[in-house]
Amino acid sequence: MHQELLYRIALTAAPNIGAVQAKILVDHFGSAENIFKAKKDYLENIQGIGTARAKNIKSFEDFTAVEAEIEFIEKYKIQTLFLTDVEYPKRLLNCYDAPTMLYYRGTADLNNSKVISIIGTRNNTEYGRQITEQLVSDLQSFKAIIVSGLAYGIDTIAHKAALHNNLQTVGVLAHGLDKIYPRLHLSLAKQMTMYGGLLTEFPKGTLPDKHNFPRRNRIVAGMADATIVIETAFKGGSIITAELANGYNRDVFAFPGRINDAKSAGCNHLIKNNKAILLNNAEELIEWLGWKEKKAKRKHQKELFITLTGDEQILVDLLKEKDTIHIDELHIKSGLNSSSVAAALLNLEFENVINPLPGKVYKLV
Repeated sequence: MHQELLYRIALTAAPNIGAVQAKILVDHFGSAENIFKAKKDYLENIQGIGTARAKNIKSFEDFTAVEAEIEFIEKYKIQTLFLTDVEYPKRLLNCYDAPTMLYYRGTADLNNSKVISIIGTRNNTEYGRQITEQLVSDLQSFKAIIVSGLAYGIDTIAHKAALHNNLQTVGVLAHGLDKIYPRLHLSLAKQMTMYGGLLTEFPKGTLPDKHNFPRRNRIVAGMADATIVIETAFKGGSIITAELANGYNRDVFAFPGRINDAKSAGCNHLIKNNKAILLNNAEELIEWLGWKEKKAKRKHQKELFITLTGDEQILVDLLKEKDTIHIDELHIKSGLNSSSVAAALLNLEFENVINPLPGKVYKLV
């Protein structure tokens, strides 16, 4: 495994090999080691790679830095999550630019059935604080994992509220795990590694430079079922994260604010332009995401009277395992492509075998 880990880290360090290109290569070769051992002319003929990127892979020599990274990982018991690993956050796999490698210190299951991201301004008002704390408190019984960016303001309030309510919380970082930024949050970060976690795609030595934060934000948006914007100005990282979540076909919610309050202007803008669902309380979120406890299952006799296609049967079998299931989970567990899943779900709905619920969630009739 050491050899494969060596090549996995090298893949993230090779010049001009971004997340999109790495995913193409991993899908093609199956492992990082196979990528580096492939012939240059074979690599350059893969669509999306080309001559320059093939050359960068074959000429990569900075394995000393890679070995140093592995030493750091082993010393601090950091978990590495590669695209093909079972523990890799499955929701991210549906994002076209999913991080090739993630570094993780924590105890939370990143594939928990309920994961939400809470984001907002670094300069919150008392209104924003109260909304965040109440929302997290009301989600306590659902054991949701609360994701945010460990920044000042709403992020910190969300993380602390989660810990206070015995909910696991994960902070996504814009730098390596060898530091905590802001430094003031070191104590909070230590608590989170014991009841939640810290997650980043950046190796040690990476500074919290400005251009790293949008990359961090895409993880916050992509690894959750929904993104909730508490309070934000018209411009800023929260707006970027909300836009990313929309691009990933995730649900986005926003709490409205006063029309003359600059720190609510971003939320009001998202709602006005149908980029976020107006949210008043946790009850609405729970209803939308289909988290309410269901009554005892009824027998699914309907399917006895119809003939299912192969794809439909696969989805029905998955739906039998749980009361409700999100379309992303159906896509991942079924192994079917997105168009096949959509077509099969539509037919099952017409046949009255399944019921669609808010938030792209489905259940058997």
